[in-house]
Amino acid sequence: MEWVNETLVREFVFLGFSSLAGLQRLLFIVFLLIYLFTLGTNAIIISTIVLDRALHTPMYFFLAVLSCFETCYTFILVPKMLVDLLAQKKTISFLGCSIQMFSFLFLGCSHSFLLAVMGYDRYVAICNPLRYTVLMGYGVCVGLVTAACACGFTVSLVTTSLVFHLPFHSSNQLHHFFCDISPVLKLASHHSHLSQLVIFMLAVFALIIPLLLILVSYIRIISAILKIPSSVGRYKAFSTCASHLIVVTVHYGCASFIYLRPKSHYSSSQDTLISVSYTILTPLFNPMVYSLRNKEFKSAVRRTMVQTSYPVN
Repeated sequence: MEWVNETLVREFVFLGFSSLAGLQRLLFIVFLLIYLFTLGTNAIIISTIVLDRALHTPMYFFLAVLSCFETCYTFILVPKMLVDLLAQKKTISFLGCSIQMFSFLFLGCSHSFLLAVMGYDRYVAICNPLRYTVLMGYGVCVGLVTAACACGFTVSLVTTSLVFHLPFHSSNQLHHFFCDISPVLKLASHHSHLSQLVIFMLAVFALIIPLLLILVSYIRIISAILKIPSSVGRYKAFSTCASHLIVVTVHYGCASFIYLRPKSHYSSSQDTLISVSYTILTPLFNPMVYSLRNKEFKSAVRRTMVQTSYPVN
């Protein structure tokens, strides 16, 4: 009962774009177009992988799951942001804020672990090509995705519980456009160093451990590629990893800047700018990197379009 009595904040007010009041209609149009294009691109990727049997491989299975994560991630954040850009009152309930934080943390952390799984997939494909189909069978792939989601669920549940069990009875003005950890923590009346430490350690677990696993995979991959005698063979082997490396760099670059900084370096304006990049631009960028750089996938898209337009009786 004591916690309920202390908690006077019933809703939060988003101030993420308050300094750009004159540009909010323009931002609405730009973000809406990007959002629709992202949904369309991910829908094409998922449907092509499902419909084209040539893409029924572990690499494309993980790519389809990644596209699902990207679609759900943007669905949780972007529609609310678009509504707020046109609304006078940009609010979210206390419960709605906690649900939003849990959902985006779950998908974001699962995304991190999925990238580690995709790095392991590339390691097996290049370093153990003869055993690839055995080591990366359908059951193994499903198990790896399930493990990634379980890690994401655990991190998001513990973090959200720690944050929203703090007392909020001062300001309810959130200097962000969604319920991210640092802006919400700033509004808490008081929080222990223990809760801060636990949240930071969870961020390390969700970011550093997958990144270390990816680095181990690529050390092994580079070692194997250097042993290939022909330059053409080395290029072909490395080209299968290039898209994954680009996505890993963008994802971990943005996430590390946001979640692994000392609290003293927190800046709401910087965080808003970086958050726009990984909530709006990164989900658009990732599928384009995987699809536009991949000749096999582009061929599959053409085959799927032909089969859909001219079905064989």
